[in-house]
Amino acid sequence: MSEYTLDCLGEICPVPLIKTQKKLAALNKNDILIVSIDHSCAMKNIPEWVRKEGHNVEIEEINDGEWEIYIEK
Repeated sequence: MSEYTLDCLGEICPVPLIKTQKKLAALNKNDILIVSIDHSCAMKNIPEWVRKEGHNVEIEEINDGEWEIYIEK
């Protein structure tokens, strides 16, 4: 199990979701991807997609309007 980060701060939809999909596809089972976002649309779209794909996801608000999404592949 390895941990990876993806910085999507300042990116607007659909860019964070597309970057997350590409990065997650390259990871191995049980790897963790931490996606940093600051766009509320991505905060909704990324977790929805991750759950639909069958992965575990948790969201942590780091600052006001800034989140980290933890995805376990």
